Amino acid sequence: MIDVSSLFGGKARPLIGLDISSSAVKLVELADVNGRQRRLERYAIEPLPREAVSDGNIVQLDVVADAVRRAWKRMQTTTRQVSAALPAGAVITKKIILPAGLRETEMEVQVESEANQYIPFAIEEVNLDFQVLGPAAGTEDEVEVLIAASRKEKVEDRVAVAEAAGLKPVVMDVESFASQAALDLVRAQLPEGGKNRIVALVDAGANMLKTTVFRNEQQLYSREQPFGGNQLTQDVARHYGMNVDEAESAKRTGSLPENYEVELLRPFMDSLALEVSRALQFFFTSTTFNQVDHVILAGGCAVIPGLDQVVAGRTQVPTMTANPFAGMQLSQRIRPKSLSADAPALMVATGLALRRFDE
Repeated sequence: MIDVSSLFGGKARPLIGLDISSSAVKLVELADVNGRQRRLERYAIEPLPREAVSDGNIVQLDVVADAVRRAWKRMQTTTRQVSAALPAGAVITKKIILPAGLRETEMEVQVESEANQYIPFAIEEVNLDFQVLGPAAGTEDEVEVLIAASRKEKVEDRVAVAEAAGLKPVVMDVESFASQAALDLVRAQLPEGGKNRIVALVDAGANMLKTTVFRNEQQLYSREQPFGGNQLTQDVARHYGMNVDEAESAKRTGSLPENYEVELLRPFMDSLALEVSRALQFFFTSTTFNQVDHVILAGGCAVIPGLDQVVAGRTQVPTMTANPFAGMQLSQRIRPKSLSADAPALMVATGLALRRFDE
């Protein structure tokens, strides 16, 4: 939806992916090379103060808009169109079956009628969109359609942030869909391109650990656990007598005492690995599956050196750190060393930037 009145968006060129998380805003701009390859043109990450975004809700709109504006200026781009996303928890999704061959207006009527059954709000209070996924299983007379709906104020808050930063929002997506789009780039790095492999994407952010399990393009399972990098920050603050902001700064700059790694970092890594193991056990007990072939770590915590080895040791599953840019061309302004540290946190922004290439 080009006018941001729906939730899936449409074709837009050029386009910047804008991810607003609880700890930072992240911008990614991709370019097309010869119509076949992608090139990372620019990216920027701008930290956010604590509580500027809480539980996916933008609490301090001006603060977040200022951060977006600073990040955009650092990118030194002329592109102002952005693709943003809502947290999965702010969006109600439902797959329905409709007759094939309906005109768009007829499908809109059917979708609205179906949506009324699943949305606990008045239809005029939500942004509603749909996307035809393809023929329904076992028949050519019906199609599978994905409905997505969100409260209008959730969409409007992100639109307001982008506009206050001087940008033009043209696509509103869902964070989980954007992550899945970026996961396709990472999965291509697996043996046989990850085909028919069961892959667990673990997004370890500031406050939440999100585990989503896929097989090919199908999502099999999803779980969120209240565990993240802020827990380590609080441990640092208590252990060294700092306030939370000082602890976060010291953690980012690597200026903590030598005993930090043994006494705080390693126990945190072990706890995170244990949470991943628990998430996989929940997947096994709530589905018919009994194995995972690969774990892919994303999010801000994924850059902790050696975390992939700790998770692999705990889960007994081959584990890698997400880098959606591996094998992608990089513009001369990109510093590979910085990118390797930032890449795991850029999954959502990258998935949003890929919307530029939608057919």
